Amino acid sequence: MSQNDLTAYIHERMPLTGTLGIKCAKMTPEEIVLNLDWSETLCTGSGILHGGAIMALADSAGGAAAFANLPEGASGTSTIESKTNFLGAVREGTVTATAKPLHVGGSTIVIETEIRNKAGKLVGKVTQTQTVLRPRP
Repeated sequence: MSQNDLTAYIHERMPLTGTLGIKCAKMTPEEIVLNLDWSETLCTGSGILHGGAIMALADSAGGAAAFANLPEGASGTSTIESKTNFLGAVREGTVTATAKPLHVGGSTIVIETEIRNKAGKLVGKVTQTQTVLRPRP
């Protein structure tokens, strides 16, 4: 799939990603890469990209990574826990979230996501647990 097709797929599955302008660069079970461009409309008063926008980017990448690793019979996932460490401010450019599975089980999937600025500097680290959803009988 092209990057445009991947982005359209992510926007269809998670409409908030379209609202925020998140783009998908890579989607495999081993790694999801999403990008978010700095925008004044997504900032705090000091021109710093809002932590909530960064967390939405990370949660979207983590959710996509969990979805790409669904066990047989599962219908989806939902975030049940998320831990974020901010390590730096973002004042310009594109922020990249790279999500990789740490654990893929039948009832939970744990994802680790690194957030990097345009220079490649680590500005955030997120670990989240997704519960595996199954159809109800």
